[in-house]
Amino acid sequence: MKMNKIIIILALLVAILTACEDVLDKNPLDQVTSADFFKSKNDLKIYVNKFYESNLLFEYINNWYAGSRAIFTHEAVNSDNQLFNGYIDEVLNGQRTALSSNDAYSRGYSLVRSINYLFDNYEKVEDSFDEYKQYLGEAYFFRALIFNQLLQKYGDIVWLDYVPDDNSDVLYGERMPRNEVMDKILADLDSAVVLLSEDEIDGGTRVNKWTALAYQSRIALYEGTWEKYHANDAFAAKNPAPDKYLQKAAQAAEEIMNSGKFSVYTTGHPDTDYYDFFNLHDYSGNNSVLMWKQYSVDLGIINRRMYDGRFPSEQGLTKELIDSYLCTDGKPISVSSLFLGHDTITNEMANRDPRMLQTVWGPDAPWEITADTTIYWSAVWNKLFTGGSNYIAATGYCMRKGYSANVETQNNNGEDFPDVLFRYAEVLLNYAEAKAELGSISQADINKTIKLLRDRVGMPNLDLATISNDPNWDFPTLSPVINEIRRERRVELASEGNRWFDIQRWAAADELIAGHRPKGIKASQLPEYPFPVDAEGFLDPLADALGENGYGFNVGRDYLYPIPPQELALNPKLTQNPGWE
Repeated sequence: MKMNKIIIILALLVAILTACEDVLDKNPLDQVTSADFFKSKNDLKIYVNKFYESNLLFEYINNWYAGSRAIFTHEAVNSDNQLFNGYIDEVLNGQRTALSSNDAYSRGYSLVRSINYLFDNYEKVEDSFDEYKQYLGEAYFFRALIFNQLLQKYGDIVWLDYVPDDNSDVLYGERMPRNEVMDKILADLDSAVVLLSEDEIDGGTRVNKWTALAYQSRIALYEGTWEKYHANDAFAAKNPAPDKYLQKAAQAAEEIMNSGKFSVYTTGHPDTDYYDFFNLHDYSGNNSVLMWKQYSVDLGIINRRMYDGRFPSEQGLTKELIDSYLCTDGKPISVSSLFLGHDTITNEMANRDPRMLQTVWGPDAPWEITADTTIYWSAVWNKLFTGGSNYIAATGYCMRKGYSANVETQNNNGEDFPDVLFRYAEVLLNYAEAKAELGSISQADINKTIKLLRDRVGMPNLDLATISNDPNWDFPTLSPVINEIRRERRVELASEGNRWFDIQRWAAADELIAGHRPKGIKASQLPEYPFPVDAEGFLDPLADALGENGYGFNVGRDYLYPIPPQELALNPKLTQNPGWE
């Protein structure tokens, strides 16, 4: 009888956690009202498990898409690093409508109410607090995760930390200022840090203290830079205090760094370690990973990352990303004597940061390895632009990162290669950026962050006293160190789903998106190229689709989603986001 009760409750939870109704004024988990539930630590575990199993982590941590090559495809649809063939992203091109945001808003609040149901009932548990505090900590983490997603999409929002009655005034209240919401989110994560175990749980696939700190460093950095760089536009926070959040970001990251538990992945092979890291089959016990997502073919929890990677048409990396990689002397291509130019991909890749060759396909990279033979990219890449080819790619720069050439790993019916959700490299970058934005970064800070990332691939350290001036910096009005830290972040985290959030929080769409078109490889080296070419001879794949004006991103509107019209109709106290009125 007890087992039947649990099965029924689990089925109800699945239905509720995947619903996309407008539920701000709906009862949460109406059917889960058994007086026998929330009696044991196992009940709490069963409840929070659904927030893992519903792809919430996968979708909300970096807004990734579930399945296939999701960890490496998100930036293909909404950043300046990558693009799909023939796809115009509605966010970048300013094509969202007021209805575009309905599902995200309603699902977010549905999840909020579901997690708040736990907070309203967990004290019924009869086990000792120490026995169930881990699951309570996970609940705090998930509530922070859900609210942060709502905040990043909508800005000021309604905060709910309990399940109100249907007619409660809080359901029809005003939007809370974004920084007040962030304070509550960070407080939830503070609680999570206290409650969660310091140990790796389930091989690192479950939230622990270090996961919560890593997430805290990420979103505090987001809010601090948002308040700093949106201070004078329509999205400015009320009573901004950016330094408070930047200090919190540095503090959370430094606690992880000082724990001694983590390091940058290296086996002493700078030409392969970065590439190999993303093709590991198991990250349990890996001290470069704070949390990862596991798949199982036997259980039907699969991706197709390796199989789809053999057909890289969806993975067009941009010239803008490729030009960001430094030369091996630590200087940008605009000033380094080592740069051999763009005329051939071989020249372009020579003498560059090894992460470039481990992120984008080059002629000498093995593309297909079988028991009998190895096929190299040099034998494949010129097929990219031939009519009807499976390999056609709009930019000519195809993504190698996250793909194993071993054919035995590739299966159209599903694979079990894992995805990394939080890695130590990002923590180091969060710390360095926060310190730079605070104006307090030192060479010692660089040495314990960026130096570790560069040492792993044999690149020179960033020396604050001798930064080379780059006439092509994306942000010429900002300091050299901030430009270089942003470059390091772009290169190290390429195609991992962070780039749009960085552009958003830096208020950088005017420099990088609006009026711009992504470019590709020098067309003269290709036998055929069914895409437009710009005046300098580089592929210009979106020229016909976007025209001379480039992306139509509206910097006075498109940094936030609109509040759904039906929510405005239900609650007259809500106001619409700037530009959507």
